[in-house]
Amino acid sequence: MSRYTGPAWKLSRRLGISLSGTGKELEKRPYAPGQHGPNQRKKLTEYGLQLQEKQKLRHTYGVNERQFRNLFDKAGKLPGKSGENFMILLETRLDNIVYRLGLARTRRGARQLVNHGHVMVDGKRVDIPSYSLKAGQVISLREKSQNLDVVNESMEVNNFVPEYLTFDTDNKVGTFVRVPERSELSAEINEALIVEYYSR
Repeated sequence: MSRYTGPAWKLSRRLGISLSGTGKELEKRPYAPGQHGPNQRKKLTEYGLQLQEKQKLRHTYGVNERQFRNLFDKAGKLPGKSGENFMILLETRLDNIVYRLGLARTRRGARQLVNHGHVMVDGKRVDIPSYSLKAGQVISLREKSQNLDVVNESMEVNNFVPEYLTFDTDNKVGTFVRVPERSELSAEINEALIVEYYSR
């Protein structure tokens, strides 16, 4: 299954979560798309709830199904709770960290920055969005990419950097200080349902 390229706002309304992180999708119409609008009454089965939770997390990070499943299997082999490990593995992807540093307004934008070779890790160019970062690694932009309009506009809007990252605004250099804790990740996701979904 390839990466989702359809209407992002419609998908956000279907899942009831802001996939862009801005919240704009749900401001005007905070209900699922469809001809019946806000009057839709649909009770989800247990399987439906598990699937919806999985889709929420998968689309939030913009990962295709195969990558998502492989990462889940990898998380299951790590010590600790597999659900928490899974979310931490997703959070430590390079495209997500670029987004968290405020170098891009959305994860899609961050993925494009990485794909186009604008991002460096420890001084070396990395163009793989799924690259998994380790504590202590430094994320920066190539010299030619320092004054990109999309980056400057994003930095003007973003004023929050998580505690597990540090960011030097003047030099546009970020450091991945430590692995995030579960409490620092999305509270809208119930990872236990995702574990149940894959444990069927």
